[in-house]
Amino acid sequence: VPDSQYGLYAWPCAVVLAQYVWVHRRSLPGRRVLEIGAGVSLPGVVAARCGAQVTLSDSEELPRCLQSCRRSCLLNRLPHVPVLGLTWGRVSPELLSLAPVDIILGSDVFFDPKDFEDVLTTIYFLLEKNPHAQFWTTYQVRSADWSIEALLCKWNLKNTHVPLHSFGADKEHLASSSLPGRHTIEMMIISLAQSDGT
Repeated sequence: VPDSQYGLYAWPCAVVLAQYVWVHRRSLPGRRVLEIGAGVSLPGVVAARCGAQVTLSDSEELPRCLQSCRRSCLLNRLPHVPVLGLTWGRVSPELLSLAPVDIILGSDVFFDPKDFEDVLTTIYFLLEKNPHAQFWTTYQVRSADWSIEALLCKWNLKNTHVPLHSFGADKEHLASSSLPGRHTIEMMIISLAQSDGT
């Protein structure tokens, strides 16, 4: 691992999600976007450069990651993008006072099973406040035993798989990594399930 705080490295999931954002750039001007677990903030920075109203966030317990978000904004001439400390699973004043959102971005936030429910609790809270919003997320397949399906049902959320080839992210230079190990990247869009159980 390059750093003990994972958010200080641009993982392949961030590159893939940034590609999805880029492919949908014409729909972004004026849209309100929140990136959670932003780290170096690649998807959020791309969204902001494409005209979205972006807020970046990472755990309030990881000040170096929050500083990384701010540094990415400055390096990309985006000094006015807000950076918030939002910790998954915690209902904080920052979360409660968050402005409405249309799109939530999260790259590789499903990396540790102990955090899966905290991530989805936060997403559920945001989607309940913003019922038409979507959570665009990419994740690295690290174990066939790890799944969020039961948690999606528990929190009344549904997911739609997005094939990487559908937005040109199946290219080796996008979804690969020089780090050792398996680097299969997947993408899905999570939204509120309808009350009829769909």
